[in-house]
Amino acid sequence: MAQRHLSRSVVLQTLFEWDFDKNKKENVDSIFERNLAEFAPGSNDRPFMDGLLNQVLDKQKDLDLLIEKAAPDWPLEKISIVDRNILRIGLSELLFSDRAEVPPKVAINEAIELAKSFGGETSGKFVNGVLGAVYKEMGEPGKDEKPRPKKKYGNVPDSELPVERLAGAVVYAHDEGTTYLAFVHDIFGHWTLTKGKLEGEETEEEGLIREAREELGVPIEVKEKLGENAYSTYHPEKGKILKKVVYFLAEAPYQELTLEKKEEKGGLDDVRWFKLSEILDLNFYDDILPIVTKAITLLAEKSK
Repeated sequence: MAQRHLSRSVVLQTLFEWDFDKNKKENVDSIFERNLAEFAPGSNDRPFMDGLLNQVLDKQKDLDLLIEKAAPDWPLEKISIVDRNILRIGLSELLFSDRAEVPPKVAINEAIELAKSFGGETSGKFVNGVLGAVYKEMGEPGKDEKPRPKKKYGNVPDSELPVERLAGAVVYAHDEGTTYLAFVHDIFGHWTLTKGKLEGEETEEEGLIREAREELGVPIEVKEKLGENAYSTYHPEKGKILKKVVYFLAEAPYQELTLEKKEEKGGLDDVRWFKLSEILDLNFYDDILPIVTKAITLLAEKSK
């Protein structure tokens, strides 16, 4: 269910920030409220999110012991923050949730999907292995039950969905003969491009200039279009929507980057310049790589 996947994502983001902040439980409520407002405004699934978040926090010690037993070669502190909190969510639902609401296979599959969306390349296999081991120890309850038919949100083609317009950019700067690219970092461990939703009648360039100022803290000059990206997603109030992102190449002065509206950009925690030689080592989302590659190719051609 798309709404439940969104709800689990909000809980995961909250647990990630809480864990990153050295498990300060008194901060959980404010973190959760910010993430709820940022990523699931108007959601009617709050009771589920509240229950899952509190369940994980209340059972944390038990969940961590299970993780250590199921993955003896991986000390808890060596597991990435994203992966260990996905495991906490998955184990919590597998062991303590109402099986009529969350069957064991659903708990495992949802955790794997979170790992694929927000973890590293091997996160899905790792989460599957740990939860699968625990599931077998439980005697594989519900193994022979037929899965429930998935709910469909209509067979509306993407061409007929309401559209949300966004603009993004590969931002570059030159300094003393060296080219730098600016990337923002999200709390799930990925470096990505500055982008944002267009407001009112803004043109793509106008919206991009505003968003770049908020996310990077520097002015930009839009140079040329790099490409477009479109994907359908589920909005708690609007239902299924189509997001269309237009990406540009943009130049900025080489000066200190700052997340000027960091408190409102709850999904972002860092922004930096990188030399071209450093980019290969960064963890990007798959759909961002072609855009970055095209930008680097264009910059290389311009420097000849």
